[in-house]
Formats: sequence, C-alpha cells, structure tokens
Amino acid sequence: MKKDIEQFTERKAQVVVIAPHQKAKVKTYWEKENLPFIGIPDPDGILGKLYGQEWNLIKMGRMPALFIIDKKGIVVFAQYARSMADIPENSGLFQIIERTI
Repeated sequence: MKKDIEQFTERKAQVVVIAPHQKAKVKTYWEKENLPFIGIPDPDGILGKLYGQEWNLIKMGRMPALFIIDKKGIVVFAQYARSMADIPENSGLFQIIERTI
C-alpha cells in the first residue's frame, strides 16, 4: 500500500489500516515506517468483529481482511485472507476502485 499510495490518492481512495494493537504501538510503528495513511488501533478487535474478521490463534492472530467501501458507505469488495500472505495485488484493487467512482 505504501509504495502505491499516490495511485490510491489519484483515484480519490482513502487507505485506512485497522491494527490489532494498542494506540501507542500503532503510533510508534506508523512514525517509524513513515506510513502515509491512517492507522486505527483496535486492540480488542471491536472493528474486526464488526466486519467479520477471522481470529485464528494457530495462524498467529487476526487474519488480514481488506474492504473497499464506496462513498455511500457500502462495502463493494471484501476479501478475507486465509493466511498473512493472502493479500490481493494493488492493481486489482485499482480496477475495483475505478468501477466504483
């Protein structure tokens, strides 16, 4: 996401990451990595539960989930990962975003 943030911005997409950590840890990580998007701490998994994010202790915690939400607040794309590496390519996300503009 970081390397392609300009392409998301050009498409008027706002990238928001919900992190399963306390506020201080999220803040420290965002500053250290100089991340150009919003990070929201969710240590208790409240937001994750709202969106049906899987919690799997065997796989080291919360599984990644990715959503594209349109301007009306409708989820137009949802992807629930099966592993920490199961993340869609940004090029595919750009196509979905372009169809929803």
